[in-house]
Parts: sequence; C-alpha cells; structure tokens
Amino acid sequence: MRRRQRSLRALVTSLPILWLMTDERVVEDRLLRAVRRLPRGSGVVFRHYGLNEPERRALFERVRAVAVRRGLMLLLAGDEALALAWGADGSHGRSEGRAGRLFRSAPVHGRAELRVAQRQGADMIFLSPLFATRSHPGSKVLGVARFSALARQAKVPVMALGGVARRHGALIRALGAAGYGAIDSLSR
Repeated sequence: MRRRQRSLRALVTSLPILWLMTDERVVEDRLLRAVRRLPRGSGVVFRHYGLNEPERRALFERVRAVAVRRGLMLLLAGDEALALAWGADGSHGRSEGRAGRLFRSAPVHGRAELRVAQRQGADMIFLSPLFATRSHPGSKVLGVARFSALARQAKVPVMALGGVARRHGALIRALGAAGYGAIDSLSR
C-alpha cells in the first residue's frame, strides 16, 4: 500500500493542476487566446465533439501548436487510438479497450462511474459537477459533501469540474482534489 501511495503522490505532483476544457460555445479566437494564457505546465482537454472530423482535426492542430509552444499537456476526447494518431499526450473519455500507451482521463459524475473509470484504468478523473455550471444548466450538482466523499474514494488523482474557478483553489484541495478544470472561468 505504501508503494501505491508514493506512486500516486508522484503522479499528482507531475500532473497539471489547471485544465482548460474546450467547448463549442467558445469561439476559436477566444479558445486560442485562452490556451495561450494558460500557465506553463497546465493542461487542455480538447473536446469539440460537434465538429465534423476535418474541422475538428484542423482546430485540434491549431490548439496543439500552441500547447507544444507553451509546454501544456493536451488530451483529446475520444479513444486512445485517435489520440495517438493525432499526436495528443493522452485521451479523455470512457474506454473499454485501453492499450495503455497514453495517459487517460475519464469523466465521473457519481460512485458507479468512479468504479467504472478505475476499473478501466483511468490515470485521472474529472469529477463533476461540483457547483452549478453554464455548460450544463440544470444538472444536479454534487455539492461539497458528496464531491469530497467521492474524491476521497478515488484511487487516482481527481480534478474538480463544474462551476470551479481559481478562487476555489483552497476549497478543492480541502475536498480531496489535486486541481481543477474549467471552461468559462478560463476562456473569458
């Protein structure tokens, strides 16, 4: 168990603690500006699921160019094979068939999804929504107590997501998260 705790601590200290989640609501100019403003060592989860593949790939390449220059970790939402083919640092999403060559994060919204993500070998989870969020209006929030309980059950690093901003830094760490991801608070 001690070896596992040490390896988890090492992974947490090397991971970005600040993540920009991309979203179709954020126009390209604003998105690229937000990526350029991220501190070195931050991360980006490129989603943009609604674009057709050529448009999505072209925008990904523009984001990747900035990420490489800025020393950012870039995850592609989708399966590992696509992330590998596109030159991402890892993938984001649920995945049954994991080859394990790239880093992988998974979205988690409750206990059942936490168990699945861990069973499928996620290296990190985005636990959400902690608070109400504009990207998913009307979604039931986890709230502080439930978020904390789930974060403390996780065997991998947890990133808080959902209405989280820089001002919540001390709170999210107290709740058991290693960092946070955001859309609106990082792309305004």
